[in-house]
Amino acid sequence: MSRFRAVVASVVLASSVAVTLTGCGSTDPVDAKASTERPPAGKASAGQPSGGGPATGGGEGGAAPAVEKLAADPGTRYTAIAVPELEGLVCDEGDGGFHYGSDLDMIVTGDDGLKEIEGDSQDTADEVSCFGSPRNVLRKGTMSASAPMFTARTNLYENVPDPTAALNRIFDGSVALATDYGRDFTGEPRTFTSGALVVKCRQNVTDTFPMTTCFWANYGAAGVVDFFPADAEYIPIASAVPWTRAFVAGALRK
Repeated sequence: MSRFRAVVASVVLASSVAVTLTGCGSTDPVDAKASTERPPAGKASAGQPSGGGPATGGGEGGAAPAVEKLAADPGTRYTAIAVPELEGLVCDEGDGGFHYGSDLDMIVTGDDGLKEIEGDSQDTADEVSCFGSPRNVLRKGTMSASAPMFTARTNLYENVPDPTAALNRIFDGSVALATDYGRDFTGEPRTFTSGALVVKCRQNVTDTFPMTTCFWANYGAAGVVDFFPADAEYIPIASAVPWTRAFVAGALRK
C-alpha cells in the first residue's frame, strides 16, 4: 500500500466508476468490433466510431484491424507534435497528473540509429495524455486514482528509411527495458500495417494493472501509446489500434 501511495502522490483521488469509451458524442459505449475500422487519413476524430457494444474486455478481443501494405515514402516530415483533438476525449500535454514512477512509465528507446529533429519545446508536445468522460479510475486496496485513457510519447526524426524495421527495433528495446523495470508482458505482439503507419501492440501488467501498449512508426516519426485499463480490464488491441492511428493523425504537424 505504501508503494502505491508514493506512486500516485500527484494524482487526483476519486471515487467515481471507471470510464467506458463513448463514441461520436453518444452515451453508448464503443463497439470493439466497430473500433477496428481504420480512421480516414488525417481525420483524428475518426478514432472513435460509434457502436452498441462494450469497448472493454479481457484479452485482445474483437476482430483484427484491416492490414494493408505500407505505401512508399511520400517525403513528409514533421516539425512539431501538437495536442490532438480527438472526439470524446480531452487531451493535454504531460502525463495527466498520473504516472507509475519507478521507471515503469513506458518510453521510446531502441532508436539509436535515427536522428531526432530538435523542435521548439514551446511548440512540441512530445508527451500527451487523453482523458475520457467520466474519468478512468484505477483502484488498489482502499486507494483510487484518476488516470488518462492513454498517455502517448512521440519522437520526430529526419528520416526513417524502413518504418517496419525501425518499429521492431524500438519495440524490442523498449519492451526489454520496461521488463527490466517490472512490466510483465503477456501474449504475443501483434502488428498492423496501413498505408501510412505501422503499429505493433502487446498487453502487459504494470503494478497489478492490465495495460495495452502500442508502438508505431512512419517515415518521419515513431512513438508509443500506453492504454490504461477500463473497468479493471485490458483495452482490447482491436480498439487500441484505431485510437493509436487517430492520435498520430491528429498530433503530427508538417
